[in-house]
Amino acid sequence: MEEILNYIKINELISTSGQPSVEQFEDIAKNEFDVVINLALHNASNAIENEDKIVTSLKMAYFHIPVDFDNPKASDVKLFLNTLQALGSNKVWVHCALNYRVSAFMYIYHKYILETPFDDINISLFEEWSPDLKWQEIIKISFDEIKNA
Repeated sequence: MEEILNYIKINELISTSGQPSVEQFEDIAKNEFDVVINLALHNASNAIENEDKIVTSLKMAYFHIPVDFDNPKASDVKLFLNTLQALGSNKVWVHCALNYRVSAFMYIYHKYILETPFDDINISLFEEWSPDLKWQEIIKISFDEIKNA
């Protein structure tokens, strides 16, 4: 799993990354993941054509929540949080093009849903990626803003 672009293991049920290859999706399935959530747009530069069919052929469920990297919205965060919570104890792989969208959304998930202490949240990708003002606003969003989105 370590060879997958910007791979981060969040906990025993959730891992994240940038865009996996077809072969890497096979490895994800072999590691007993039940669900793949894709936050990238279908036309991302490293997107895989028919990703949904590839993932479902490997006996994993597939959710596509396309988040415009240039215009992330509170409603995107709300849909992501609701989807992840609804998946309960399923083993979930979340990815986007580079794991930047996912890292921002997972930070919010840690903060409001898991209530993880700040020092325990893996923010290593924020050292590589400097979020612009729109992403900074999303990262700092309040839980009320998410609920009302």
